[in-house]
Amino acid sequence: MQPLALWQPPRIAGLLTDIDDTLTTEGAITPDALAALADLKAAGLHVIPITGRPVGWSEPFAQAWPVDAIVAENGAVALLPGSSKQTGSQSAPDRRMQLSKIYQQDDATRAANYARMQQVLADIEARVPGARRATDSPGRECDIAIDHSEFTHLPQAAIDECVRIMRAAGMNATVSSIHINGWYGAHDKLEGARWIVRELLSRALDDELGQWVYVGDSTNDQRMFEHFPHSVGVANIARFVPQLSHLPRYVTQSERGAGFAELARAILNGQAR
Repeated sequence: MQPLALWQPPRIAGLLTDIDDTLTTEGAITPDALAALADLKAAGLHVIPITGRPVGWSEPFAQAWPVDAIVAENGAVALLPGSSKQTGSQSAPDRRMQLSKIYQQDDATRAANYARMQQVLADIEARVPGARRATDSPGRECDIAIDHSEFTHLPQAAIDECVRIMRAAGMNATVSSIHINGWYGAHDKLEGARWIVRELLSRALDDELGQWVYVGDSTNDQRMFEHFPHSVGVANIARFVPQLSHLPRYVTQSERGAGFAELARAILNGQAR
């Protein structure tokens, strides 16, 4: 990984970003990261978070943040902002975006997969000491998640055992900075990125990979790091470097939301040249 200061950004079409511990800090978006999102959108760039978080958890952020869409559950489902609507009292109106929700799998496939995943989730909780479903599980439709670092701490051996059980059940499994995610289907963050660019922009992402940036912080981002020539890790990726087969090309000086804001400044300075 090279320092971000050495990066010479080309003309950028858009930014794809992880959320937890990349865009957020201590579980919340900070003012500098939120301002960075707005600055990128104001400059005409597409901004699309891609997260392992559930679609239900993502809805308020898709309504409030200046983004084109949010792809949730590691590529399974996307929230697309539409027209704005006004809620709340007359004295304190709250303008939020109408959202549409699209899926990579059809209704029958999702229903069958959901039932199978709940069985695996219960099996993990019964067999792995300390393993508990993530607190955001009620908002999940297309995957399951075990908490390893958000509200509890699982040792690496327990994390590895959760992954093993998921994969033995035929699931995909990946580890984010806070959760162990498992799901049925061919989607992942990269396939989700290809899908949303096709759905949203009617373009093929693979034809313009050199015009997009990806930024993340953990092992579930490494397929993105591998494929994007302009891939960036925020500084707290150092925790996962020993577990990564594919590193980002560049790394920020700052961690989490401050690192995201650092990257946004680099992109915008590059566009101004």
